[in-house]
Amino acid sequence: MGTGSDMSLGALRRAGLILALLLWTAAVAAAGEFSGERAMHWIRAQTELGPRVPGTPGHRALQELILAHADSLGLRATVLRHVETSPLTGEEMPLAQIVVSAGPDGGDRLWFGAHYDTRAHADRDPERGARTEPIAGANDGASGTAVLLHLMELLAAAPPAVGVDLLFFDGEDQGRSGELRSYCLGSAWLAPRRQDFGNPLAGGDPIGLVLVDMVADLDPSIPMEGYSLRYAGNWTRAVFQRAAELGLDVFQPWEGRAVYDDHVPFLEAGVPSVDLIDFDYPDWHTRADDLDAVGPRGPGQVGTLLLDLARRPPAP
Repeated sequence: MGTGSDMSLGALRRAGLILALLLWTAAVAAAGEFSGERAMHWIRAQTELGPRVPGTPGHRALQELILAHADSLGLRATVLRHVETSPLTGEEMPLAQIVVSAGPDGGDRLWFGAHYDTRAHADRDPERGARTEPIAGANDGASGTAVLLHLMELLAAAPPAVGVDLLFFDGEDQGRSGELRSYCLGSAWLAPRRQDFGNPLAGGDPIGLVLVDMVADLDPSIPMEGYSLRYAGNWTRAVFQRAAELGLDVFQPWEGRAVYDDHVPFLEAGVPSVDLIDFDYPDWHTRADDLDAVGPRGPGQVGTLLLDLARRPPAP
C-alpha cells in the first residue's frame, strides 16, 4: 500500500506518459501507413503501466489512456461497465468494455477487437514459485491493443468510408486453466447485449469482426484459427485472401489450432468473426512475456491488413 504522496506521484507519472504519447500522434498519422515501430511504442507504453489486471492501478491507467487517446483524436468512445466474479480469486471484479468508433454512423460497419487486460497469474512459468505472480503481457494483451491504438490514429486522420468500431475487451485472461468458459468474460457479456438500447454497437450486425491477439512474437506466423474457419469460413478466407493480395507473409493459408478467444461469443451470436492469433508462443502465461519477447513485424503486418480492410471493406 502506498502513501498519499506516492499515489499522487503515480498519477502524475501516468499523466505525463499519456501526454508524451499523444504528442506523437499528429506526426505518425500524417504518414498514412501502419507502422510496426509505432505499435511497439504502444506496447512499451502499456508494459510501463505495470500489470493490467482488472481492479489494479495499471488497468485503470490503461483505460484512461485509451479514452484520452480517443478524445484527442476526436473519436467517439463509450465505456460499458459491469462487475463479474473473478474465476481466479472468487472476488468481485470490475470490468469495462470500451468501444471507439471512427467513420460514419450507421450503414455497413467493420468491428476490430483486442483484449487489454493481462493475466493475474503466470501459471505456466517454469519457476513454480512464481506462478501466482502477474505477467507483463507484452504479447498477450498489449500487442493487440497496440494495433488498435495505432489504428485509431490513422482512421482519425483519414476517416474510412464505412464505419469502424474498435472493441477493447476486458476480462479475457482471468480464467482458470482448463475451464474455457471462465475466460473471455467481457466479450461473453457484450456479444448478447450488442443490440441493447444505448449500446454503441446497436443497429445491425457488422460485415464481420476481426480479433487481434498475440501477434508480436519475434518469429510471427498466423494460420487460420480453427473456430474461425469452421464457423465463419467465408469471412476468414476473405480476410486471409486480402493478406495474400497485400503480400503479408506472416499469414499462413492453412488451418491452425482452435483457440477459445474473444471471437467465440460473437460466433455464437451469429457474427462472422476471425481470430488473428499466433498461438505458437513459448512465453504464453509466463513472466517472460515481456518486451524482450516481442517485435514489430507481426503488429506491422496485422495493422496493415486491418487498415486496408477499413479502406476497402469486403462485400457484406
